[in-house]
Amino acid sequence: MKSQVLIIGGGPSGLLLSQLLHRKGINSVVLERKTKEYVLGRIRAGILETGFVNLMREAGVAARMDKECFVHDGTVISYGDTQFEINFKEHTGSHVVVYGQTEVTRDLYEAREAMGGNIIFNTEDVTIHDADSDAPYVTYSTDGTTHRIDCEFVAGCDGFHGVSRQTIPLTIRKEYEKLYPFGWLGILSETPPVHDELIYSGSDRGFALCSMRNESLSRYYIQCSLSDSPDDWTDDAFWRELKRRIPREFADKLVTGPSIEKSIAPLRSFVTEPMRWGRLFLCGDAAHIVPPTGAKGLNTAASDIHYLYNGLEQYFEDGDSEGIDRYSEKALARIWKAERFSWATTNLLHRFPKQNEFDLKMQQADVNFLRDNREAQSVFAQNYVGLPY
Repeated sequence: MKSQVLIIGGGPSGLLLSQLLHRKGINSVVLERKTKEYVLGRIRAGILETGFVNLMREAGVAARMDKECFVHDGTVISYGDTQFEINFKEHTGSHVVVYGQTEVTRDLYEAREAMGGNIIFNTEDVTIHDADSDAPYVTYSTDGTTHRIDCEFVAGCDGFHGVSRQTIPLTIRKEYEKLYPFGWLGILSETPPVHDELIYSGSDRGFALCSMRNESLSRYYIQCSLSDSPDDWTDDAFWRELKRRIPREFADKLVTGPSIEKSIAPLRSFVTEPMRWGRLFLCGDAAHIVPPTGAKGLNTAASDIHYLYNGLEQYFEDGDSEGIDRYSEKALARIWKAERFSWATTNLLHRFPKQNEFDLKMQQADVNFLRDNREAQSVFAQNYVGLPY
């Protein structure tokens, strides 16, 4: 089999790249390690930046998103007795939308299937060969049979644990990482959201986040110990703790109910450089991870897809390699800014081990500065809605 672009990973970033390329007449094949049902069963974030929304529209898959999404013009920040709202619309003229990653992925699968897109599931032993040559190829197996796909370029959209990043020799790639000493315990419940905007809350008991998926499906998180297990937390214990960490006006009207999903996610900041080796390009979690504070994970993947898609279009339509040659440079310039925002927001609102009274006073001062300074709020809003590509 031959393909112009071989995409490893059938999540939203790989599917979005395949869909965008298809609309420009560029052939691609997507390899996915799991089943379609497994991919759609993964619970992920749902805050989409303006740039991501525009990419969905360019890909021709935005009809349901535009109809069903929630537009968010701001967010609530609280820290102890301090509480204020940052208005994105006022500071940037833009907004974010709430539309679950599962729904994004579902829309992309439907579009690729409607257009006859080639997606191969249940692939094993995926191996990238000759990525540093002009003739890369990928081998994989399904049902015990080995297959080969020759291609011009390989896009690694296969996540942090995928094969793509590991293909780049250690003599070439350099990795930067920060592990945080806590995790997020999250639950999904069939309850109405407690507020029409997200609530980011810091307290002396730790961080909490109130989010949503739709008008009857809510997503809540609390900072927890890395040694905790979801089984350690009953639903009642979770709701009690959440109420202790958010402002009283929201705690008093919080609607609780049985959780339909409960999990703990560790927090890390991670970047690998470069994001290109020969004809192999890394996208999304294969190249970088951000803490979920600030909702940048899926959105940073989208910015990678923007740069790679435009570079490949430039190459195949005009024979100009400038876009792909500068892919890593452009992608990393934006990624590090998103990493800074996620790191700073995490540090702003979480409780860290061994924080002393001085540290807590500095944390409060940072929150107060954000509350009182219009320019600081503008910077926060610009980062939250998404820096330009």
